[in-house]
Amino acid sequence: MANIGISIFYTFKRNLITMKKIYLLALAGLLTFTGYAQDTFSIIAVDPATGEIGSAGASCVTGIGSQGIIDIITKIIPGRGGVNSQAYVCVPNTNLNNAIDQMEMGASPSEIIDFLIANDACNAQNFDPEFRQYGIADFDEMGMPRTAGFTGNMADDYKEDRQGATFSVQGNILLNQTVIDNMEDNFNTTTGTLADKLMAALQGANFPGADARCLAAGTSSTTAYLLVYKADDDPNDPYIRLNVGQQASGVEPIDLLQMQYDAFLSVNEANLKSKLSLYPNPVATTLQITSDSSIVINGLQVYGIQGKMVHSQAEFSSGNGNHTVDLGHLKSGVYFAKFNTNQGATTLRFVKK
Repeated sequence: MANIGISIFYTFKRNLITMKKIYLLALAGLLTFTGYAQDTFSIIAVDPATGEIGSAGASCVTGIGSQGIIDIITKIIPGRGGVNSQAYVCVPNTNLNNAIDQMEMGASPSEIIDFLIANDACNAQNFDPEFRQYGIADFDEMGMPRTAGFTGNMADDYKEDRQGATFSVQGNILLNQTVIDNMEDNFNTTTGTLADKLMAALQGANFPGADARCLAAGTSSTTAYLLVYKADDDPNDPYIRLNVGQQASGVEPIDLLQMQYDAFLSVNEANLKSKLSLYPNPVATTLQITSDSSIVINGLQVYGIQGKMVHSQAEFSSGNGNHTVDLGHLKSGVYFAKFNTNQGATTLRFVKK
């Protein structure tokens, strides 16, 4: 009986060890699967007129689920700039995080690119920056837009990054150059908000095989997103965050994203910007504020381009909607005036001479 008990014990132990090995192998496979991702076409852009910063992109990835790629390839610092990092990325995206750290320390887009090439931090493809692709757009200290991009020679063809004055569009594993051409043309020729232009850019890539891996499925991609921050947005609360997770084969995610965006635009919200105005702009010392008779201004905060509050005013006369603010103490540069009113909050941009 004792020998039978010992035999049962060792049989159980062997089975437990075998099960543990299977679990570890499965876990290792899972980590390998979720550790790296290839991402294809995207755009990062800024709007000097409003201080908004936005990103949009899509990819033909599988296994990504409902989360999509929005939290993998893009990050934005409201009022400052944003970075898209794609092509053989690690998850979490260490190179993207390092790029944002550099931006927070004041580095320009081109300086960030140089840093990323010299300090690749992703073990996908053995820390080789030639497998990466980046697009960066930001504002300098005077509120002027800057852009930069990089495409490593080992990223999958067709590959390209292309910059304009306010944007960087980039892609890899593309059907051909048409994807980049269409995205750039749509962004440049669309009038309206930054979000309108970003959505139009994505629509430029809305054809089968834009990401070559989706050609057989007849779609551009499997997942898509649109992200826009106003200058004074909390980093955790963007003005627009629309995300279409992985779709079944044959379902076009950019069409679904367009439906989400159209629904967003249809929301009936007070357009405070049409009821407030600032002049002169640029201003030398005294800023004049005019407001609609229905508006009560409860407070004003003025922020510099780096997001630091440089002026605050809590009291405004309730007279005829004309107000003055003394800004003679401010240095020359671009500023954002955040108004808190009885109809909500909004931000207007102005330049100090």
